[in-house]
Amino acid sequence: MPGNSFGRVFIITTYGESHGTAVGVIVDGAPPGLFLSEKDIQQELDRRRPGQSTVTTPRSESDRVEILSGVFEGKTTGTPISLFIRNENADSSAYEPYRQLFRPGHADFTYQKKYGRRDWRGSGRASGRETAARVAAGAVAKKALSELGIRICGYALEIAGIRAETIDLDAIEKNIVRSPDSSTAGLMIQKIEEARNNGDSVGGVVELLVKGCPPGLGDPVFDRLDAVLAHAIMSIAAVKSFEVGTGIHVSRMKGSEYNDPFIIQDRRVRTETNNAGGILGGISTGEDILLRAAVRPTASISKVQKTVSVDGKPATIQVSGRHDPCIVPRIIPVAEAMVAVTIMDCLLVQGMYRSYSQGQEKSEKI
Repeated sequence: MPGNSFGRVFIITTYGESHGTAVGVIVDGAPPGLFLSEKDIQQELDRRRPGQSTVTTPRSESDRVEILSGVFEGKTTGTPISLFIRNENADSSAYEPYRQLFRPGHADFTYQKKYGRRDWRGSGRASGRETAARVAAGAVAKKALSELGIRICGYALEIAGIRAETIDLDAIEKNIVRSPDSSTAGLMIQKIEEARNNGDSVGGVVELLVKGCPPGLGDPVFDRLDAVLAHAIMSIAAVKSFEVGTGIHVSRMKGSEYNDPFIIQDRRVRTETNNAGGILGGISTGEDILLRAAVRPTASISKVQKTVSVDGKPATIQVSGRHDPCIVPRIIPVAEAMVAVTIMDCLLVQGMYRSYSQGQEKSEKI
């Protein structure tokens, strides 16, 4: 089965290429009766769109979404929701010099080997432009989850080796790198600008919080909650590692340090600490779910690099054009979207979703 769809009940299928007519997504399995408007989706797309700050690509795309189906009189109908985002500012001529060259760090070589041909215009289907469709789908999931009091929040924990020292969720959208620590945001920006001025790029770490997730979510053994979340996050091309809770540091801890003691608080079972990141045995505990994703430096850089041509001859390449010197700030809404889609899907798989939307109509008897 081609890998263009994700989910088991809440299923998203993205389509489109970077320099094609449009990108978009089909969302199948969304519950009926959910209030949904283009504005709900647009506010998430605006957080991801290019050209939004001095540390992102200057490609100018409005990313205006159109709802083509699945919504009637302001509410979802239960049928597939089609979301369409037109490409308005594609400049394919900028990629002509690389038509016969494999760009280091890109999917040019692997797509050529798999399909025997490739869309060389801005990476085609392998472009980060595809993630706009994911964000649109995630906006639908977020709207449904908000009815249950579930909130998903992401931020730049680290950029270019500069790590946030404090976590203030209110600070995230107040700086262009989406750092939760306003005191380190300036240094992060400085490192990004230094890399861009040197024809290079930098990576970082995105941290994600899921607040309000009920206990008991997850389907062992192969569809563990942490496993499907890993699948969702690792499907984002720029992500190269994934952690839950304490993550890789568990390898340096003793069991007595890592285990989260159970306590009774507010008449329910809780854990005193949260090293497990809100997931035990692949099932949610009811504590905050804490995830982390390492994001690679952007592949397109203007430094001269070694490569080979399509016909197998050694060559050099110097990539120019409109590229992000750091993808971390724009990947945050993408990662949030994939977490939202995953949590929504798991809730529906287990029959745990209940819509609390005001004014939801009862099914009419025929």
